[in-house]
Amino acid sequence: MSTYLINHLRIPGGVPNEAGLTYLEQVEATARPHGGRWLANGEADVLEGVWPGLVVLMEFPDRDAADAWYNSPEYQAILPLRVNNSIADIVLIDSLPEGYTVRGFAQQVRAAVQAASAPQD
Repeated sequence: MSTYLINHLRIPGGVPNEAGLTYLEQVEATARPHGGRWLANGEADVLEGVWPGLVVLMEFPDRDAADAWYNSPEYQAILPLRVNNSIADIVLIDSLPEGYTVRGFAQQVRAAVQAASAPQD
């Protein structure tokens, strides 16, 4: 099951500085051995709310691979280049199982609420 990394990235001044460019030049080589690949990178068209900055979307084969990349000595060595020169909100989220539907999810929630409110014997 794939795991996705979503980064809401803001770069002060809108243009990466020298350290930020160095990070960008090196980050891909740290993700590749863990199966990481970029799916999207750039400005988003905001339909609702506010989203200043960029969106980075990466895919990893699974959660273990994403964690292994983020915690790898290679990535940790360059992480300060990003952290000290940008503002980022980064999350990991797993892909949905085959056959998932939002309607089915709603039905599961309804059933759980009904079970929780049912009288206990």
